[in-house]
Amino acid sequence: MVVGVAIAATPISRAQPAAPEASPSAVAACGQFAEVLDAAATYYGDFADALDESGRPNYADPTVESSNTLGRTALRQGAVVAMSAANTPALAPDIAAPMRMWSVDATKLLLKMGLRGGGDTLDVTASELNSDALTVQEACAAAGTHA
Repeated sequence: MVVGVAIAATPISRAQPAAPEASPSAVAACGQFAEVLDAAATYYGDFADALDESGRPNYADPTVESSNTLGRTALRQGAVVAMSAANTPALAPDIAAPMRMWSVDATKLLLKMGLRGGGDTLDVTASELNSDALTVQEACAAAGTHA
């Protein structure tokens, strides 16, 4: 079983119509989320790569074990920062709601990693996380900023 889904950190590239000037709350929250997304993508990506190299989740492999720990730490910290960003005063609900969902799904993924879940269950949750991230990125872009 191979984990093939990595967390995406690539900004959306769809052309967006001109948006009004972004609110300071959107700029702050989306900027925080962008940093979280970069870190989570890097460290979870290292874990996914380690699983790909082993051909199956071999949590006894030192590379998998180490990248699992780093990936869970990045997701845990990211979930906290994303939830904090979602609670930014005056942040539009269409930005805040998917940030909260990303935080919940990041927590779900780190728990599955901690419980040494198989590739399929990790892939499903990583895909959900990617979907949440894309929704946040689109909402931030519509608000005139980026995540």
